[in-house]
Amino acid sequence: MTDEAGIFPPGQPPAPRTPPRFVPTLTEIVEPPRPAVLPDGRTPFQARWQDLEEPLVQRILQRVDLALERRLRDALAQVVREQTAAMMPKLRDELESLVRQAINDAVAQELETK
Repeated sequence: MTDEAGIFPPGQPPAPRTPPRFVPTLTEIVEPPRPAVLPDGRTPFQARWQDLEEPLVQRILQRVDLALERRLRDALAQVVREQTAAMMPKLRDELESLVRQAINDAVAQELETK
């Protein structure tokens, strides 16, 4: 015969157990500490976070603003350079045409006066 756990060999009954003389008992209910609550209903952590949140958000927005301004300026400068480079041949042709026309007009006027 074995006990319920099966640790005693067959044929040997389990030895009777006597309970210990002093058994600890629970005499008091211990609750975990609750966070302190401020008069406005916030915990100190919430109050501190709210105190830090606005300046933190402002600093982050400032950094984002500066970074975006710099990147936008660089991107626009690149677009202007590319568009100017693309327009240069046409601008040169137009300028050349205007100069030729001005020279032709000036020469024609000079020849008419003589």
